[in-house]
Amino acid sequence: MTDPLLTELHELALEAARRAGALLRDGRPADLAVARTKTSSVDVVTEMDIAAEKLITAFLAEHRPQDGLLGEEGATNAGTSGVRWVIDPLDGTVNYLYGLPSWCVSIAAERDGETVVGVVEAPMRGETYHAVLGGGARCGERPLAVRPAPELGQALVATGFGYLPERRARQAEVVRHVIPRVRDIRRGGSAAIDLCDVAAGRVDAYYERGLNPWDLAAGALIAREAGALTGGRPGEPESGDLVVAAPPGLFGPLQELLEEHGAWHD
Repeated sequence: MTDPLLTELHELALEAARRAGALLRDGRPADLAVARTKTSSVDVVTEMDIAAEKLITAFLAEHRPQDGLLGEEGATNAGTSGVRWVIDPLDGTVNYLYGLPSWCVSIAAERDGETVVGVVEAPMRGETYHAVLGGGARCGERPLAVRPAPELGQALVATGFGYLPERRARQAEVVRHVIPRVRDIRRGGSAAIDLCDVAAGRVDAYYERGLNPWDLAAGALIAREAGALTGGRPGEPESGDLVVAAPPGLFGPLQELLEEHGAWHD
């Protein structure tokens, strides 16, 4: 039986992501500049990140004022309804700043701490990835499914890097050990899109250290609903230490390889 609350949350997430995506696509100024930096001089925020988050949070507050909020650009509200929205208004900000197409809006809804809805709007791809817990994942109306698991040596693996120089150096060392053991590595610049690419079968697997809840909440649900396993270190859930997403059969070998080479620490 369809849960009316999940239906409502799904529809609101789709509309909020669509509106923010249109704003980012159509409203990008020609002289777009960095508004501020965060963890390092290359971890940037633009005026459009801020504008997109304001649009999303205002839309959600209008329709569900009792819900909680957690947004990358500062939106925080505990809420009283048991529902919390986890929002990345612009995942792939550096790509957006440079005019590269791999960026998106990511919106997830949690109910009592469990992610139940995920939407990733990728305007420059013309694609909307979305999932409801237990209902499968889709791109638009097309059902998504992970690729059948290849042998580790035939796996195309996506990853990303942090913004702190020390972390990047460590992540590069991990990649040095991983790349001879897999088909190849891809680095797109948006964690949410990477997770959706696992769901869509465009890559076989994805891993990254240093993600925040807004980076992964929607994409991880979409990947799981498309048949992927997600987690962190062996026996642990995905977290800021490590996120791994892959189909059954590939997940374990990749996770073991990453554990062997310390992908979970700087």
